[in-house]
Amino acid sequence: MTPAKVIRLLWQLVYRRYAVRANVSIGRGVHLGLGTVLWAPKALTIGDNVYIGKGCTIECDGTMGSGVLIGNRVGIVGRKDHDMHAIGIPIRRAPWVGDPDGPRNDPVEIGDDVWIGYGAVVLSGVTVGRGAVVAAGAVVTTDVPPYGIVAGNPAELVGVRFSEDERCVHEDRLAAVGVAR
Repeated sequence: MTPAKVIRLLWQLVYRRYAVRANVSIGRGVHLGLGTVLWAPKALTIGDNVYIGKGCTIECDGTMGSGVLIGNRVGIVGRKDHDMHAIGIPIRRAPWVGDPDGPRNDPVEIGDDVWIGYGAVVLSGVTVGRGAVVAAGAVVTTDVPPYGIVAGNPAELVGVRFSEDERCVHEDRLAAVGVAR
């Protein structure tokens, strides 16, 4: 192994100590870009061979499949992280999702082989189906179907990634390299 590869490996190990916070488990071959933070109130599980870009904030419960690509500056966060309806309490001091009696969010589910583009925001309670693409800057507030392509704020379905025939071939090839169906 070259000295550059050794340094990169050591850097990733040290950086993970900072980036991967409470209640998060990550699979093999996960890349975390500089400035990314992962945290969950209860449990966040990330699959194998996931690339998470620079400056991402993933702070929610849920699951993320394998082979996922997340661009820089993506936020995957709770839609009810702070209790904005607490009377007589400044919002800065209001109950939040990390408090034992704070608000609760539904988990996020991101399937295998998903691409989430630069600056997108995915809110809790959403399922992003297997093979889907979330365009840069999209704000995802509702479920995304498998192999759907969404864009906009709020994100809407604008296309599909593959035809039915292409999807079958893609699924077969993924299975051949160990990405389960």
